Amino acid sequence: VKFNNCAGNKGVRYETNSLDFKVRADGTLYAAQHLQLPSRQLILLVTAWDPQTLASWEAMVRFLVADKSQHNGHKPKGRKAVPGELVQQQSDTLLPWRQHQSNNGLRRQKRDWVIPPINVPENSRGPFPQQLVRIRSDKDKEIHIRYSITGVGADQPPMEVFNIDPVSGRMYVTRPMDREERASYHLRAHAVDMNGNKVENPIDLYIYVIDMNDNRPEFINQVYNGSVDEGSKPGTYVMTVTANDADDGTTANGMVRYRIVTQTPQSPSQNMFTINSETGDIVTVAAGLDREKVQQYIVIVQATDMEGNLNYGLSNTATAIITVTDVNDNPPEFTSSTVSIHTAAGPCMVLIHGSWYLLGQAGSRDWAGMGLPTTTHTHPHFSFSQPKAPQEKIEHFAAAVDYEMNRAFMLTVMVSNQAPLASGIQMSFQSTAGVTISVTDVNEAPYFPTNHKLIRLEEGVPTGTVLTTFSAVDPDRFMQQAVRYSKLSDPANWLNINATNGQITTAAVLDRESDYIKNNVYEATFLAADNGIPPASGTGTLQIYLIDINDNAPELLPKEAQICEKPNLNVINITAADADIDPNVGPFVFELPSAPPAVRKNWTITRLNGDYAQLSLRIMYLEAGVYDVPIIVTDSGNPPLFNTSVIKVKVCPCDENGDCTTIGAVAAAGLGTGAIIAILICIIILLTMVLLFVVWMKRREKERHTKQLLIDPEDDVRDNILKYDEEGGGEEDQDYDLSQLQQPETMDHVLNKTPGVRRVDERPIGAEPQYPIRPVIPHPGDIGDFINEGLRAADNDPTAPPYDSLLVFDYEGSGSTAGSVSSLNSSSSGDQDYDYLNDWGPRFKKLADMYGGGEED
Repeated sequence: VKFNNCAGNKGVRYETNSLDFKVRADGTLYAAQHLQLPSRQLILLVTAWDPQTLASWEAMVRFLVADKSQHNGHKPKGRKAVPGELVQQQSDTLLPWRQHQSNNGLRRQKRDWVIPPINVPENSRGPFPQQLVRIRSDKDKEIHIRYSITGVGADQPPMEVFNIDPVSGRMYVTRPMDREERASYHLRAHAVDMNGNKVENPIDLYIYVIDMNDNRPEFINQVYNGSVDEGSKPGTYVMTVTANDADDGTTANGMVRYRIVTQTPQSPSQNMFTINSETGDIVTVAAGLDREKVQQYIVIVQATDMEGNLNYGLSNTATAIITVTDVNDNPPEFTSSTVSIHTAAGPCMVLIHGSWYLLGQAGSRDWAGMGLPTTTHTHPHFSFSQPKAPQEKIEHFAAAVDYEMNRAFMLTVMVSNQAPLASGIQMSFQSTAGVTISVTDVNEAPYFPTNHKLIRLEEGVPTGTVLTTFSAVDPDRFMQQAVRYSKLSDPANWLNINATNGQITTAAVLDRESDYIKNNVYEATFLAADNGIPPASGTGTLQIYLIDINDNAPELLPKEAQICEKPNLNVINITAADADIDPNVGPFVFELPSAPPAVRKNWTITRLNGDYAQLSLRIMYLEAGVYDVPIIVTDSGNPPLFNTSVIKVKVCPCDENGDCTTIGAVAAAGLGTGAIIAILICIIILLTMVLLFVVWMKRREKERHTKQLLIDPEDDVRDNILKYDEEGGGEEDQDYDLSQLQQPETMDHVLNKTPGVRRVDERPIGAEPQYPIRPVIPHPGDIGDFINEGLRAADNDPTAPPYDSLLVFDYEGSGSTAGSVSSLNSSSSGDQDYDYLNDWGPRFKKLADMYGGGEED
C-alpha cells in the first residue's frame, strides 16, 4: 500500500480492520495466519495515522481470490483499490454463485459468496442510468437465466432507485444519491429460469453512499445570550455555541471548527473573548470588563466544516450577545452635602432637592442593597424611599407634620450598601448629607375628637329633647375660622343639629322597634366645615343606643285553628309574640274574658309554661262551625301591657284518628247538615233534567226521520223535480266510433263549442260559458228547448265519450219526498171531481179555477 503524507511518512503507522491481515512499515500487506478464504473476493480497510498530529487517512483494498490449481500453488495476488472503484472480474462481472464438480462426477453446492459492499458517491452528475456492477450465474451457459433485485430502492419505496437488466445482469443506479437522505441500501439479487423457477439462492447486495461535502454547518440558534460578571479574570467561562453538520461526522466533511470573526465594541480590547475551535466554548481572554463603561458585547462566531479549512470548507455564522453583569464596585454618593426642602403640613410626599445618585444596575442583588438611607436619629414623622432605578431621586415622606407643633426639622441622612463592596476596592461604603425641612401652614379640616361617639337613652323620648353636643375641633390655631355643622346622613330623620354649636336634639320619637335600628343602635353622620380658603370639612358619626321600654302589647298566635266537636286529645297550642325585648316580654298570662259568658262556658285554657298554653273545649259537644274566641294576653313588663286577641276556631266532626272529615270541614265552614243535603238534592235534580232533555232530543230526531207523509207520494203534486238514475239508451245506443277516443290534434273544436250546457265529466277549457237568464214566468216551451239544446250540444261534442253519461241540465234543489208530476193523469171520463183543489191553498188556486166547477165548465 503506497502512502505519502507530504512529510516523509515519518512515524506513520498502518492498521487494518481485520485481525487476519497486517501492514508493515513499508506498506506491505500480509496474512497474519493461515487462512481459508471461502469467497471469491476480499475487502480490507487500511488506515494510516500519525501519532503526533493524530491525523488519519483511510483506503479500501480489494483482492480477487484464485484457486491454487489455476496459479500452480502461488499465493493470491492483490492490487490496490481506489475508493468508489467497483470490483470486476472478467469485464466487471461478479460470480456470486459457483458450482464445483467432484472426482466421482457428483456435483455439490458450495456456500454462496459474500458480495463486498458497492460504494456510490452522492450527488453524481451521471449520465443516468449509471452501471454499478454486473451479476451473473455460471449456469447461464446451460440455460437462460433472468435476474432481478428486491428491497428498499428497487421494489420498495423509494422505488426504482436501482434496476437490473434481467438478461445481462447489469445493475444500474437511476438518479443521483443523497447520503443525508439515505446512507445505505440493502438489496437481494435473484436468478430464475424462464419458467420462474429458482436457479440460485438469493444473495445480499450492500450499497453505501459515499459522503460529499454538500451541507453547511447549522447553528442550533442564530442568537445566543450569555453573561459574565464585570471584572472577571481571563479564562472565565461565558457560554457555549453549537453548530451541527448533516454530513458524515467521521470524515472531514462533518468536522466543524469555530472561530470568532468580530467583536463589538472593541473596548477596552479588540480581543476580549476567545472560543474553543472544537467545543464552541467562549471564555474571556483579557481583563478590564467594566459594566459602567460597556454593558454588552456582540460577538460574531463562524463555524466551518472540513476541519476549519476556509479554502475547501463550508461556513455559517451566528451572533453571541454577552451581557456584562453588575457587581458592587461603586458606593453610593450624594451630589450635595446639604439639602433644604419645604413641605406642607399634614401627611405628604416630596422629592429631596439635590438628591443623591447610585451607580449600578437596577434590579441586581448588589444594587438593590445600596439605597437604604438611614438617619442619625429616629424620628416618627419622616421616612425615605428605596431607589428603583439608576440615578433616581430619593423620595421623602412626612407623616402628620403639624405646623402648629414644629415649623422646621433638621435631619442627617446617610446612604449605604447592604452588600459589601467587591474585593480589592478601597472606598467608603456610605455617604451622608444634611437635610433641612421647613413646614408650611395650610388649612386643615376640622375633626371630631370622639369619632364614633356613642350615647345611651330610652326609646320614646319626646320631640325636642336635647341628646348631646357633638362638636368638632379646628386644628388651625393661628387662623381665625368659624365651624358650621350640618347633617350628612340621618336615615329616619329623627335628629336635628345646631349649625353653630353642634347640639343634637330629637325631631321625632325614637322607636327601638323601627327598621332603621340595627342591634338596638341608631347611627347618624354629621359634617363640620370651616370657612378657610379653600374650605375644609370633616365628618363624625353619632351612635345612639336605645334602651327598650314596654311600649308594645303582645299578640296572640296563631290567628286560626281547628278542633274536634267532641273533647279528646285534640287541643290548640297558643303562644304570643311581643316586639319588645327582655324583660318586657314573657312569661305571658293567657286568660278568657268574662264576657260574653259563653266563652268561659264552652272553652278553657291550660297553662303549659311562660310562653305557651292550650285552648280546649270545656263542654262535651259543640256544634260544628267557626267560632271567634277572645283571649287576653298579658306580658311581664313594668308596667305590664295586655291585649285581647281573637282566634278563629273551626269546630268540625272528626274520625277515629282525631282528624276532621271532609263533610265536617265543610260544615265547619258555616253550612249546616240540612243545607248540605239541600245542595246535593238540587245537584241531582239538575243532572236528571239534563239527561231527560238529551233523551227527548234524540227521540225527536228519530221521529223526524221516520215520520210518514200525510198524503200518498203518488198524490203529492208539489212542484219538485226529481233526478232519475237513467244511465243509457239501451243496446241501440252502443254503436259508436272508437276513433272518438283519440286525443284531438287541436283544441279549436273545444274552444268553439256552443255556449250553454256544460258537461260535468270533462274539464272546461277556456272561459266559462254564460247561461242565458231565464224569464221570471216560465214559458211552456222552455223545458223542451232546454232539453233539445242539451241534446244538440252532446251530439256535436267530439270530446264526449261514446256512451250516454249523466248530464246535469240545471240545479233545482236537493230533491223532495213528493212524487213525480208525471203521475198526474187526465181522466178520459168527466166524472173526475177537482173541488178538493180548493182545499189545498192559494198555491193550487189556478188549478182549482181551471178544473173546478165540474159540469159547469
